[in-house]
Amino acid sequence: MKLKDARILITGGSLGIGRAAAQVLCEAGAKVAITGRHEERLHRAATETGAVAIVADAGNPKDVERTYQDVQKRLGGLDCLVNNAGIGEFVEMEKVTFEQFEKIFSVNVYGAALMGARAASLFRQQKSRGHIINIGSTAGLKGFPGGTVYAASKFALRGMTECWQAELRKHDIRVTLIAPSEVATAFGREDGREREAPPNKLTSMEIAHAIKSVIELDDRGMIPELSVWATNPW
Repeated sequence: MKLKDARILITGGSLGIGRAAAQVLCEAGAKVAITGRHEERLHRAATETGAVAIVADAGNPKDVERTYQDVQKRLGGLDCLVNNAGIGEFVEMEKVTFEQFEKIFSVNVYGAALMGARAASLFRQQKSRGHIINIGSTAGLKGFPGGTVYAASKFALRGMTECWQAELRKHDIRVTLIAPSEVATAFGREDGREREAPPNKLTSMEIAHAIKSVIELDDRGMIPELSVWATNPW
């Protein structure tokens, strides 16, 4: 897909990977909309990157519908969805609660599913090619202590991605999972402050460039899954 004037929606665009992706894609000439729940952070990110801001909760079905209405009005349609919004809680298995599963799955799984389904419908209505990129995690490839809820959500996202690939390829709609290992972001921090990246950890900008590369692949090909690991995280 050529990025010049491509219409791209990024969920969770206020900080971290989503914000970095918005910056990289806007610089490449794409028309980008970003969503987020925190209005001030979202508008700051939009101003700094050149993206369009849509205040919305990816885990809220009404917000999902409103997001796509805004995208059609403000971008004129959609060519690519980057399903990036995600939250996490990390607790030992004996202390896991049903409420924690509900909270994490509402965004990481249910919200991603609703966003993806709406994007696929729009691509088909437009009678155009399209691309859905789900931002997973290497936690969805291999479990770890304390990861019961979060890893389960990312394993689920990976499974959904494979189902969507099987369903949508015949409609010329590509679906890709990008699974980074630990990235130094504000993920899991209530204050929204980005963590400084140690020299042995991945940064948001590195994943943003991976997203850009996957989108730019000629439409005749697709990358089903891309895992990005820190070379030496120890």
